[in-house]
Amino acid sequence: MPKTVPAAALRSQCARILEAAGSTPAEAAQVADNLVLANLSGHDSHGVGMLPRYVDAVAEGGLVPNAAVKVNTDIGTLLALDGQHGYGQIVGVQAMALGIERAKQHGSCIFTLANAHHLGRIGHFAEMATAEGLVSMHFVNVLSRPVVAPWGGGDGRFGTNPCCIGIPLAGAEPFLLDFATSRVAQGKMRVAHNKGERVPDGYLIDERGAPTNDPGVVVVPQANGLFGALMTFGEHKGYGMAMACELLGGALTGGGTWHRPADTARTVLNGMLTILIDPAKLGTQASFAQEATAFVDWLRQSPPGAGFDQVQIAGEPERAARMARERDGIWLDDATWGEIVAAGTKVGVAVA
Repeated sequence: MPKTVPAAALRSQCARILEAAGSTPAEAAQVADNLVLANLSGHDSHGVGMLPRYVDAVAEGGLVPNAAVKVNTDIGTLLALDGQHGYGQIVGVQAMALGIERAKQHGSCIFTLANAHHLGRIGHFAEMATAEGLVSMHFVNVLSRPVVAPWGGGDGRFGTNPCCIGIPLAGAEPFLLDFATSRVAQGKMRVAHNKGERVPDGYLIDERGAPTNDPGVVVVPQANGLFGALMTFGEHKGYGMAMACELLGGALTGGGTWHRPADTARTVLNGMLTILIDPAKLGTQASFAQEATAFVDWLRQSPPGAGFDQVQIAGEPERAARMARERDGIWLDDATWGEIVAAGTKVGVAVA
């Protein structure tokens, strides 16, 4: 039956499975920490529910434990990096560390990262940047079974292609915008399917291209062996953003774009274009801090609309969720927990 698990216990269980799948203890702990942090942040779609897929991807050979980021091009403020199919939670952090160092040295850094296995919650990388006082922008593509339909199309042609922007705010927590360009994340449909829930109108089309409220159409094959698809957010505008992420995160990075029939591989590869800016080097830091604070204060003065207690900014719901879930534990539905137990069994780990 569904269970609530303390974060520390979940980290330990996941790390044991990852280590048995081939990771060093340090790598297993870092990946497990990242997955649990996604759950704590309220983003269950990028949390421990991904672990079974990682175990399968290692078995396929598409995910390589203990791989490190490789520098292909380095001209100071411009880096071309290759994740070498390593855990995104590892090679993504390594890439960000390189980029942050260069941005603090030169004032800015642009880097591309190709061939990273699933990078997870992109907001994690923006948080790394804002913690160092940097502005960050991230454009990401997804190389896996295409689950999102183009505007005007009737089947999946690309991934959920996230975009993320982090902006440090003086004396306050950062603005942290992190969103899939699909109407909702694919992982959230997996969670809804596992819970037996229906989803609102406008999220999905079925395998025939007709609207549906059944999240299972993008999680399990339908009667004809085909899948349905997610819709983009904001109709044609989200579609345009998704295409930009595919071109920037996939084509420009060298990692590639998706233009082949769907397969059943469990491997998920990401490419990411990242732009980092240091306001201190730009010469506008004082006005930046003052104007940003004034604008946020101005937003908060808006009277709450119907059904709302207050105006929030991006990043605040996640921080509130972390506090609550760290205190109360992380709720896992029966199907997700069963998949984690089964993943442990595949690598010889009995999950308590």
